[in-house]
Amino acid sequence: MPRNTVRPLGAGATRRPTHITFVAAAAGLVLASAACGDEAGQENHEDFDGAKFSNPTNVDNEWMSLKPGTRWVWEGTTVDDDEVLPHRVVINVTDLTKVIGGVESVVTWDLDYSDGELVEAELAFFAQDDDGNVWRMGEYPEEYEDGEFVVAPAWVHGVEGAVAGISMRADPKVGTPSYSQGWGPGVDFTDRGKVHEFVDEVCVPLDCYKNVLVIDESSLSEPDAHQFKYWAKGAGNVRVGWAGEGEKTQEVLELISMKQLDEEGLAEVRAGARALEKGAYERSKDVYGETPPLQQRGGEK
Repeated sequence: MPRNTVRPLGAGATRRPTHITFVAAAAGLVLASAACGDEAGQENHEDFDGAKFSNPTNVDNEWMSLKPGTRWVWEGTTVDDDEVLPHRVVINVTDLTKVIGGVESVVTWDLDYSDGELVEAELAFFAQDDDGNVWRMGEYPEEYEDGEFVVAPAWVHGVEGAVAGISMRADPKVGTPSYSQGWGPGVDFTDRGKVHEFVDEVCVPLDCYKNVLVIDESSLSEPDAHQFKYWAKGAGNVRVGWAGEGEKTQEVLELISMKQLDEEGLAEVRAGARALEKGAYERSKDVYGETPPLQQRGGEK
């Protein structure tokens, strides 16, 4: 998903409405003096080594754990043509995996609603390396308008020059350089992240959280648009904020629900992800078509 759509679990968005955004001024945030990725000599993408993923589907990073059956729901607003619209995002961790660049990856099935209408559905892929960093291996988003398919700007590591990026560091620290959250030149996916600060406490409708990590996200194509994602240990992304003259959608979202699905719910999620993949092989033959089918954990296809 290109940058104007902030995806709560990772990189997110510059061409669509963002997913979780909180008014930065209200949070007292100040724009970083430089855009993410502008450090002198900074490479556009990370060095990826598939040999360093011995147990990649065990994503247990304390900031971004991806346990099969977990469902997060965020609600808020976004701006579209100067109109503030209600926004809702649902992210489901499936019990499916996909091998990307030789690395077995966790699959999430994400649904994005604007003013009650589904405007995007996405399959996103994550893997954790042996140091505990969570990588975004690619994504297949479908965008809709008035219920009709519009476009599917997919990127997948190893296809058409795309390179996986970091969704969450194992040990995020203030003052460290920015990092690529994925490099998809074919669809202008150039998102970058940088640790902005730690906040003593953040309260959202679901709960209050201590020692919250704030990541400043931007992109090479929109350096004056910033989104701030708030991460709490054990809960994940609980809020996202924004700043910058280039931030057009000004989305506001906060976590309202986090639960573990039962077997019936997980089966429904699995079916939804597989249905989206079926269309992906038809609509993205040059990118998604280069990947093997989703596989259920335990070997069932």
